[in-house]
Amino acid sequence: MLRLLVATCLAVLALGRAGAATAAPVLMISIDGLRPGDVIQADARGLKIPTLRALARDGAYATTVHGVLPTLTYPSHTTLMTGVWPARHGVANNLTFDPFNKNQTGWYWYAEDIKVPTLWDAAHARGLKVANVHWPVSVGARSIDLNLPQLWRTGLNDDRKLNRALATQGLTERLEARLGPYADGIDETVEGDENRARFAEALMRDERPGFATVYLTGLDHVQHAAGPDTPEAHAALERIDAAVGRLVATARKAQPDLIVVIVSDHGFAPVAHDVNLIAAFVGAGLIKIDLARKEIVSWEAEPWFAGGSAGVVLARPNDPALRARVEALLAKLKADPNLGIADVFGADRIAAVGGSADAQYMIQFRLGYEMGKDPFAAPVTPSTYKGMHGYDPALPEMNSTFIVAGPGIAAHGALGEVDMRDIAPTVARLLNARLPTADGKPLF
Repeated sequence: MLRLLVATCLAVLALGRAGAATAAPVLMISIDGLRPGDVIQADARGLKIPTLRALARDGAYATTVHGVLPTLTYPSHTTLMTGVWPARHGVANNLTFDPFNKNQTGWYWYAEDIKVPTLWDAAHARGLKVANVHWPVSVGARSIDLNLPQLWRTGLNDDRKLNRALATQGLTERLEARLGPYADGIDETVEGDENRARFAEALMRDERPGFATVYLTGLDHVQHAAGPDTPEAHAALERIDAAVGRLVATARKAQPDLIVVIVSDHGFAPVAHDVNLIAAFVGAGLIKIDLARKEIVSWEAEPWFAGGSAGVVLARPNDPALRARVEALLAKLKADPNLGIADVFGADRIAAVGGSADAQYMIQFRLGYEMGKDPFAAPVTPSTYKGMHGYDPALPEMNSTFIVAGPGIAAHGALGEVDMRDIAPTVARLLNARLPTADGKPLF
């Protein structure tokens, strides 16, 4: 009996070692702005999304994913790739801080801004072929073998030349010869998603990567324009679900052992009011504007747009007199109930939730308010958008989505509440890759 028990234990250990030597391919799809309730409560919301519901039913899903500060696309996607907060990975916002608007609203497009290893790096080190379609902060990512990165400037034809030059050499042209033109980087419509999903299908079918990332942005675009829980947002998600269904079917046909991971970056909330913070800083003498040219000519402290929040950056962070002036202004703004400011985070609060130290303060708006972009507007005006994110990650409206399904993933059902930092190490484990710099932990 003892001999049989020992033999059985050795066999189990051998199977464990054999399993550790192999990894199933992983397709990781991000649907920007997908709220967990859109899948979990699809019937109650009148949503027909059979693909996402089937993946959740057959695998495991989070009831809630707690996100990062701020709850914006680029910081969140970088956390999804690294398993660390923005304070460590270095992508602090969508927009780079640009006090004189010289960078023409440049974003954190470049992978070299990420300060820690990514899942792309981990998969590449594991010897896997890595592919990417449109994932944020992917320009110049050297660990991606087949890269169609996200970047735009003007939306004119030069953008297409730029994207072809930054993609893996010859990849765009090779795919376009069969599939027609690839969507412009500035195209955030559902049609753009359907186009990119077709290109992703071709990559999954022809190249069979060990790890692939695909980013779809149309739901976010429509929720900004029309608001969440609107007929337009529901129609967008249903079309995206169909595109994901086609992509997953094609990928599983090419790789039957494929594991599919669905993620999102943040939730969404309706918004009605734009708040002109710039004018308040001008009035306090912290920003000087040339009124004739309508340009900022100097600044000591300036708000940094983040949707439902705003960073405040000081030109001299160690200047106590400047800090005192800024804190007096922020206290005055917070005390005005018309401006919709829920809270102001100082450096300690920012650090406690992993926000970047690039901003010395973070203004947190109440739901329904956002930072406006017109420095010459009234203090509060009707908002440009109908839906927004970027708010405090502690708000349940900002929660995001995680679903995983495929061979070897038991039907775990609900995983409960998940820290966004846990997703990257979970995917690394599925890939049998190492991501030791992650602060999160594998979920199973």
